[in-house]
Amino acid sequence: MSPARSSGHQARPPDFSTLEFRASLGMFATGVTIVTARTAEGTLVGLTANSFNSVSLTPPLVLWSLSRGAGSMAAFSNGMHYAINVLAADQQDLAIRFAARGTDRWAGVAFTEGVSGAPLLAGAAATFECFNRSQYEEGDHVIFVGEVERCAHRAEASPLLYHGGKFYAEHPL
Repeated sequence: MSPARSSGHQARPPDFSTLEFRASLGMFATGVTIVTARTAEGTLVGLTANSFNSVSLTPPLVLWSLSRGAGSMAAFSNGMHYAINVLAADQQDLAIRFAARGTDRWAGVAFTEGVSGAPLLAGAAATFECFNRSQYEEGDHVIFVGEVERCAHRAEASPLLYHGGKFYAEHPL
């Protein structure tokens, strides 16, 4: 707990709407990932996420977050491993597919199985195979911290970017 909260201080109520907050967050350009796992029963799980960040180099830690109401919450919160696939510029269709509901996200998707069973998407710019180290409930999301056991990248790959509700390909300045 932070020193401010432990001393009884609280944040002021927001003076903006949820829509304004979401639009303002959208001005932060991010990369796009698909987080994948295989359940104990063998079911493949995956979802598009742009809430990915590095945490620590030693030990190697990354984080991402998932809405508490997500249908895949049980698979990720109960599983021991998952993979974070950083999408390349030519993988926009995968980002859209894994964000959609009511569709077979895995139909025709090329992947290999990581060391712990999590799918590694073919063509990804980078992959991180993670041990599900810790989870923190904050607001309407759960923050997952993964301890990276294996990683790989394609140095020549251009990233898929997301900004203001639209996808972009990287263009060096």
